[in-house]
Amino acid sequence: MMMFPGKKLLPLLVFILACLSILRLVKIAINTSHSSSPAAAFSSSVEQKVPSNAAGVYIGSHKTSLNATLLAPKEFMFLSDLIRRKAPCNLLIFGLQPQYLNLSSINAGGITIFLEDDPYKISEIDADSNGTHIYKVEYEVPAKKAYELLKHARESPACAPATSLLLQSTCKLALRSLPKQVYQLKWDVVVVDGPIGDAPEAPGRMSTIYTASMLARAGTTTHVLVHDVHRTIEKWFSWEFLCEENLVSSKGKFWNFSISNHSNSTRFCSSDTVRIVN
Repeated sequence: MMMFPGKKLLPLLVFILACLSILRLVKIAINTSHSSSPAAAFSSSVEQKVPSNAAGVYIGSHKTSLNATLLAPKEFMFLSDLIRRKAPCNLLIFGLQPQYLNLSSINAGGITIFLEDDPYKISEIDADSNGTHIYKVEYEVPAKKAYELLKHARESPACAPATSLLLQSTCKLALRSLPKQVYQLKWDVVVVDGPIGDAPEAPGRMSTIYTASMLARAGTTTHVLVHDVHRTIEKWFSWEFLCEENLVSSKGKFWNFSISNHSNSTRFCSSDTVRIVN
């Protein structure tokens, strides 16, 4: 049996260990490259404009799943059936989705107005014809301010339903910079599905629900439909300003309220105020 002196064996062991270390580093680098590249590519792609048939869309500073923004088939049928019964009518929609454009076709001969805050959505759709108009609007109040605004509305006489017109209102929930046509027309149907309101920092739907309620009370009888009522803000503000007593139907994540003109009323709801614990 051959024996190697210790001094001659030591360089060989160092060489072997060095080779093993290099192979290990190469393996780690390969694995890291394969695991991180798709995520980095996906993150980069969703921050750019995405085709309408892609898996996600980029809305303002918030990424959201396109599937999350689409109506369920039963919800769209629920909404379209109502428009068919009312058409031709004055239809106001807070929010813009490809599905909603079908509503303007159903409402042929009527007026359909979309109010949308995402410029990319607006740029992708050309529907400013045949009584259908799309307007760019701004929503500045984040969803995290919801409880603070609800307290303000309950304590401020300026937010009561019998106060002055929306354009002159000092209520913090009133939207006063919408297109003039929004304030001038009597609306038959108002749909609240915007702004996105899916995160604390994202614009919330507090003002759109309140404003929809005020616009509805200026008409004769107006249907106000609120989407995503499984979410806290949509639920809170619907009960507060549209009222359980006015809820006439629902489907999926939609609530449908029928609001009649109560020009002399000082309260939104005849029942007790909904109690919300902070």
